[in-house]
Amino acid sequence: MNGLNSTAKTFKDSVFRGQHTLPPIFYISILGTKSTGGKMEVSQAVKQRKSIRGFLPNPVEDKVLSTLLEKSSRAPSGGNVQPWRIYVINGSRMDDFKTHLANFSLSESEYPIYPPKLQEPYRTNRFELGEEMYKLLGIPREDKAARLANMAKNYDFFGAPAAFFCFIDRSMGAAQWSDLGMFLQTFMLLAEEAGLGTCPQEAWAMHHQAVSEFVSAPENEMIFCGISIGYPDWAQPVNSLESRRMPLEQWCTWA
Repeated sequence: MNGLNSTAKTFKDSVFRGQHTLPPIFYISILGTKSTGGKMEVSQAVKQRKSIRGFLPNPVEDKVLSTLLEKSSRAPSGGNVQPWRIYVINGSRMDDFKTHLANFSLSESEYPIYPPKLQEPYRTNRFELGEEMYKLLGIPREDKAARLANMAKNYDFFGAPAAFFCFIDRSMGAAQWSDLGMFLQTFMLLAEEAGLGTCPQEAWAMHHQAVSEFVSAPENEMIFCGISIGYPDWAQPVNSLESRRMPLEQWCTWA
């Protein structure tokens, strides 16, 4: 049995190095995910999902993406408005987009990504996550150039072969923006079930002009975020980052 386990581990490692390509369902089995009848449990998907910031070059088929997106459309939506507008970039269009992006500079987001004065405990939560990530990457606080270079990886989708941008009509209000969050979480959990990693990126709001032009979004739509999609490269230290969560008693009150 030990020999079998060793062989399985060697094969698993070769898959994540990109030496073998398997259908998504096999990635789930190799990872040893708890499942019922071949399907990942929702609680396991929630626990396992994380923001992936390093991907393998293995391609993601258009059919896989379209299936996940169609399933995601069952996400809750107040009044069944369904305000999400999705623009997918995959295959050769990813290269086209990066060439296009090189002609643009960052600009101010059309919405505040964070409040101008982030209060506690939210400020500490954000600060600690950043410090933990840069510690994993071996980038000290005083090395501003290295931190900026790492930040710039957002605009390469962290090496992901596929992505999409989530837009919303400018006439929509806060309630419809909450629908976007429910749609995106649904997609990310389904992607987890399919053996894919994701990273939601509001950083793309600072490249709204470049993105809108490339995807030919109409004037009445604005970008909320992008999502990087692909098979995680677990050899990259940044993918071992585990964001902390506040204990229940800090944010839940039984009235």
